Amino acid sequence: MAVLLVGSNPGLALHDGDGPPVAFVSVWRVDWSVRGAGTALVLSHSGRVRVVTPVPELGRWLADAFNRHFPEVAGLPWSEPAVTAAPVRLDLDPATGLTATAADVTVEISGPMDRRRVDVAAFPGNGLRLSTVYTPCAEGRLTIAGRRVDGAPRVTGASSTAFLADAEVWSD
Repeated sequence: MAVLLVGSNPGLALHDGDGPPVAFVSVWRVDWSVRGAGTALVLSHSGRVRVVTPVPELGRWLADAFNRHFPEVAGLPWSEPAVTAAPVRLDLDPATGLTATAADVTVEISGPMDRRRVDVAAFPGNGLRLSTVYTPCAEGRLTIAGRRVDGAPRVTGASSTAFLADAEVWSD
């Protein structure tokens, strides 16, 4: 079993009512991977997929190898990502949440409700093994070009579509 990636990957899916998500954003801090280290933001909103990262090759790989298989994007169109080379400013605190800014996108996730280790032997879609510390959060906001995206995280019991995922390891 070869390790492919070590890092963190908080995410936020916004819902407007009971339907599929209206937007999903994934914030990556890759401490080490077979494709290098770096930060990236992968966003699906308004029918398009964007990647913002200072390392475009890494960002494309994250979107293709991981994000397009996430259950949070199942109700969203997935197209070839438009890549913007820009820095990602990331502040992740497992006790309080996350703030990340990249180009014209800001992600805020707060209100941790729980923490638990998650192990997936074969992740749907890519078959990779995943181990992470999942922290569902009560609140999340996504702002694009100065406008807040409508919708809210879906919170069900001890789960939420606003979450932190830290100490994350993907392997084959």
